[in-house]
Amino acid sequence: MKSKVKNIAVTLCFIIITCGFMLTNIIMQDGEFSYSERRRLAGVPSYSFEKLISGDLFEEYEKYFLDQFVFRDSFRSLKAMTSRYMFKQKDNNGLYILDGIIYKIEYPLNEKAILNAAQKLNEVYSKYLEDKNVSYSIIPDKNYFTASQKGYLTMDYERILEIIKENVYNMNYIDLFSTLNIKDFYKTDIHWSQDKIIDIADNILKEMGNDIKASDFKYEEKRLSPFYGSYYGQAALKLDPDTLVYLTNSIIENAVVFDPIDKEYSKVYMTDKFKGIDSYNLFLSGPKPVISVTNPSYDTGKELIIFRDSFASSIAPLLIRGYSKITLVDLRYIDTDILGDYVDFSEAEDILFLYNTQVLNNSYMLK
Repeated sequence: MKSKVKNIAVTLCFIIITCGFMLTNIIMQDGEFSYSERRRLAGVPSYSFEKLISGDLFEEYEKYFLDQFVFRDSFRSLKAMTSRYMFKQKDNNGLYILDGIIYKIEYPLNEKAILNAAQKLNEVYSKYLEDKNVSYSIIPDKNYFTASQKGYLTMDYERILEIIKENVYNMNYIDLFSTLNIKDFYKTDIHWSQDKIIDIADNILKEMGNDIKASDFKYEEKRLSPFYGSYYGQAALKLDPDTLVYLTNSIIENAVVFDPIDKEYSKVYMTDKFKGIDSYNLFLSGPKPVISVTNPSYDTGKELIIFRDSFASSIAPLLIRGYSKITLVDLRYIDTDILGDYVDFSEAEDILFLYNTQVLNNSYMLK
């Protein structure tokens, strides 16, 4: 009798829990963004007969149900804790943690993508940059400093440099691998911390023939916390957050930022972006196809154009003292063929291509 009651109770609990989750998922409104993962969630797939026959419709619905499942973040945290603490797995969905620092495995090396990146640099050069002072530099991802020593899969960084150097023409290479270290990067984010890269700014300015140093000027250090970097939400574990640091002075504060596409003016540091979807968007308002930073304190007319990813958003303010204007171009968001409609290449003397290894290994995103 007791066994029968027990079986009934277990069955009822199963039905209640299952139906409860089903009804909750039906009632709950779909989310648009995952703030913890910093990405847009999948919406209800559109129907087409072609997708039904090919099976793509079912795959899209699977992604939709996974993204919109109730208590999704709680289950992600439970999975991450189980993988790390119970099963002692070295990584969870490509993320691993060492000494409180979150790393993301970037593997394998895609040599075709690296070659494509080199060809993209050459394409931009041939269209717009002939007879200019052009340099390029590569920012290693955090795995470069740790992965191979700790037994994690990692790209062949020497091979990356070899491919780039053999296939990029008419440009000076600026080495950052030997000057950066893991302490220059945030623990919970992919990016470097601005207060740690003044020497990097000095090196870039020097290699481009600029006599001015970023380190020659005084900065006021501003600190905002807690800063939960892009890897924090992906790791789904309770870790100590970072403190976001930005450096300012009267020159930086007086600089004017202009978006020629949206026709909007702004400041170098947009503090209202902190606590948003990505707090790192505090620097130059985050991803933009094209923006310019004009420095009214420097009237020689010398200009710099940076082809960049998000890393340049925090180093550009440190370079501004050497130029009357810096233009930043992100080829992930604008096609190479129409750059001339938004960027005046005739006035720029110095050109810098600045990309991190993760972008180069996925360079087909460059348009």
